[in-house]
Amino acid sequence: MQTKGRSRHFIYTDWILIETQFDPEQLHSKETVFTIGNGYLGTRGSFEEGYPHALPATFIHGVYDDVPVVYTELVNCPDWLPLIVIVNGDRFRLDQGEILSYDRQLDLRQGLLIRALRWRSPSGNTIDISFERFASLADPHVLALRCHVTPVDFEGLIEIQASINGYPENQGFNHWEELDQGKINQGIWLQRRTRASRIELGMAAKMTILGTEAPLQVNTAPGYPSLSTTFLAKTQQTVTVEKLVTVFTSRDIETPVSAAQEKLTHLSDYATLLKAQRQAWDEVWQQSDILIEGDSTATFAVRYNLFQLLIAAPRHDDKVSIPAKTLSGFGYRGHIFWDTEIFIQPLFLFTQPAIARNLLSYRWHTLPGARRKAAHYGYKGAMFAWESADSGDEVTPRWAIGSDFYGEDVRIWCRDREIHINADIPYAIWNYWQATGDDEWMQSYGAEAILDAAIFWGSRVEFNSEQDRYEIRGVIGADEYHEFVHNNAFTNRMAQWHLEKAIAVYDWLAHKFPERATELEQKLKLTPEERSHWQDIIAKILFFYDPLTELIEQCEGFFQLEDINLADYEPRDRSMQPILGIEKTNKCQVLKQPDVLMLLYLMRESADFPYNEKALQTNWDYYAPRTDITYGSSLGPAVQAILASDLGKSTAAYEQFMQALMVDLEDNRGNTNDGIHGASAGGIWQAVIFGFGGIQLTKNGPVANPHLPPGWTRLKFKLHWRGKWHDFDLHQGQVAQDITRQLEFLQLSLSPDPPNSHSQVSEHQTSPPASPASPASPAPSSSSLPATHNPNIQGFIFDLDGVLTDTAELHYLAWQKLADEEGIPFNREANEALRGVSRRASLMLILRDRPYSEAQIEEMMERKNRYYVELLQKMTPEDLLPGAIALLDELRQAGIKIGIGSGSKNARPVLEQLGIMDKVDAIADGYSVQEPKPAPDLFLYAAKQLGIKPEQSVVVEDAAAGVEAALAAGMWAVGLGPVERVGAAHIVLPSLAGIKWADLREQLSNISRQKQ
Repeated sequence: MQTKGRSRHFIYTDWILIETQFDPEQLHSKETVFTIGNGYLGTRGSFEEGYPHALPATFIHGVYDDVPVVYTELVNCPDWLPLIVIVNGDRFRLDQGEILSYDRQLDLRQGLLIRALRWRSPSGNTIDISFERFASLADPHVLALRCHVTPVDFEGLIEIQASINGYPENQGFNHWEELDQGKINQGIWLQRRTRASRIELGMAAKMTILGTEAPLQVNTAPGYPSLSTTFLAKTQQTVTVEKLVTVFTSRDIETPVSAAQEKLTHLSDYATLLKAQRQAWDEVWQQSDILIEGDSTATFAVRYNLFQLLIAAPRHDDKVSIPAKTLSGFGYRGHIFWDTEIFIQPLFLFTQPAIARNLLSYRWHTLPGARRKAAHYGYKGAMFAWESADSGDEVTPRWAIGSDFYGEDVRIWCRDREIHINADIPYAIWNYWQATGDDEWMQSYGAEAILDAAIFWGSRVEFNSEQDRYEIRGVIGADEYHEFVHNNAFTNRMAQWHLEKAIAVYDWLAHKFPERATELEQKLKLTPEERSHWQDIIAKILFFYDPLTELIEQCEGFFQLEDINLADYEPRDRSMQPILGIEKTNKCQVLKQPDVLMLLYLMRESADFPYNEKALQTNWDYYAPRTDITYGSSLGPAVQAILASDLGKSTAAYEQFMQALMVDLEDNRGNTNDGIHGASAGGIWQAVIFGFGGIQLTKNGPVANPHLPPGWTRLKFKLHWRGKWHDFDLHQGQVAQDITRQLEFLQLSLSPDPPNSHSQVSEHQTSPPASPASPASPAPSSSSLPATHNPNIQGFIFDLDGVLTDTAELHYLAWQKLADEEGIPFNREANEALRGVSRRASLMLILRDRPYSEAQIEEMMERKNRYYVELLQKMTPEDLLPGAIALLDELRQAGIKIGIGSGSKNARPVLEQLGIMDKVDAIADGYSVQEPKPAPDLFLYAAKQLGIKPEQSVVVEDAAAGVEAALAAGMWAVGLGPVERVGAAHIVLPSLAGIKWADLREQLSNISRQKQ
């Protein structure tokens, strides 16, 4: 896949994604990234006012329709977003006029998308416009949008038009027939029906204007009903527009139009709906959140990937499932793959099992389609579609049109040959049953799917009488680079595993629900001879495996294929298949995604054959170097991250994890415009929980054997198992976290600070080790020194601002701009008081006793940070202060570890802009600890990351608060700047220019001797 290497203009906080600049070239991929939804529908992050060539879309679960002859696809539903602002005759659009400031935020905690900008019209009128929208999680049929407009430098007419666009397209095809539309007392409505599937949709909308007198007019242009108003706007006067929308389909209710109208009539105002939205999301995050400390990027990005799956998960419908691209894009036409069962479902299985049950019930509802597919190919039982839509019939396109207009179309063989999905779905059903103990669902739904799919295998295998073995020939395995192979290890072993479990399910059913067993025997024509046949297949299926080395051959003859070295093709920006060509790739030992390793992963939890540690190591060594992990399938990196973690390959595990984690945020495969990589997002959850958290499922419940990545100081999450919640709070170096009360008591009793007898500790919570932010011994006074005659210095911790680079000037300029906008006096002299002070504390010093609400304070902090980041993006290595690089290089050559201790949340971007990330061993930034300087927490955290003791650390600071923090941590302090500011440091220097490590070491030794 072609990739694009350019800035995404993103800032990540713990919960909020911030886009700082609009880039038209990234329009479509950003529309995907800023998708919102509520489990009923998803709406791409398109602009309310529109943009040329945009791809706005709202997808509703289960609303499929046919493109005649070609394919079935999830339908783009009528667009509820349109809100047009016209300023003195100039229509607001980002491709016209001038963008003076821009900020777009996706708030994961609330499911809220916000965009704020300042725009100058072609006529020269400047206006502040902000948009805010959400799809209600509290009521899936409700959508809400709010807009604020504030003229900055003019008075004039502003017109607002709020519409429903009844002409949505699926990239050139409109699936909707016009039925009716009209107006009601409070708004407008639209009625549409899909052309082939005959699904009816009703949508209604109303608009409210706050802040001025503005009468509404209704325009019912065909297919585009609108509400509009015009008012005289005054300078600095804010007018608010609220647009509320309701939507139903005939899948939900018999009369969707009247349902939409009725709900709209009784709908609360925007503020009330937003409050309900926050409460609903709070409940979801209580179950599903993952807390990571020590890695600010992962903290946000893990939550982002979870969010994209949470908004795509059907909460109230068991006849739909999550498409491969979720509800966020046109990729794969909204079809459902094995991605859902193997990669996505585990998140819900262990956090919201009712949703996991819905996803699996969908497969039961599609059994008729699976039976039709089996019969079409001449087999018995149920043959699940490789790509499924509403009915379960195969919807994989037979042909793909190539990019070369004169080239041949490409045959898509997955529909015929990639049959391992027939075992993947039973695998997910079995795991649901094991994790929930839901016998009622299993006997009513799951058992039938497992047994009927097993009947398929009985008819699909071929008996090789010469070898007295069963074969499965002519398939595509999990590795899709090889399109016609025999006895693929993944397929054969999964089929064998499936038959083993089918026999177990039948025996359980016959024992516990004999009437249901008899019913299924008759319905499926399941005879004793069939079950005996399954036993024979289990015993005799071919599996190419060396019992001495435990190396598994991916498929028959794989080891005889041409072996190539992927490194010989670097650098590259696309997958190996287009480089080699389809035929050449088929003849080489190069993989699209891990096939044998994927098998080992699925057998890992239960330690079923062929999984064991030796087999994993042997097959990793062989197959990992042959896997096109960077540009092949997005399904691979998360799985390899887990297995690498099992093998103790922490660097490789983290690299693969980050590759999966940032696939959409960084668009590192160049195809985010098609939609979210749902399987990768689900794999991320598994990598964190099963990989880094080391969760193993025992008969008594989940047990954690954590091996956190370097830098992660804490990992906290909860899992639902057999009707109970299990809380895990994991830390670096922590012993295995068991679920038994005896071990919990032992762990608590050994804790440095055990809870008192009145404390309530969760059943599966271990008390964490003493935090580096709270040392057990009292902090030394500012006059204390590390107790040693000859300091054994092992590491240096540098502040950023005023030490390695002069970002203090950028902070000053950002604060100055904010102060000017707010009309607050501020100058360089006042800025001196802000050195080493947190953002909030700095703002409070600037505001003094001026009254501002907490919301206004939060907004000003974000605004100042936005200004700072804009300035920061212009930094280069030339902005390093004199002497910085020379000292860093000298310390590294001397074997001294180097850390950064900066209270800024932008420390990492600064280091990247300066080009010195490779010179730093650890970073402690504004995300790392709660208490800012002068508390010692930040430097203690940095020392722990470096693996050194406080007394072995030297802190280099330019602020009094930083020096005080270093001394409180029991570290050596080097102060840069005037004595009146940093005179409490052990050594005071004007700057780093000309400073040598040998000179510093000698001075510190002299000071130590003098103090003894």
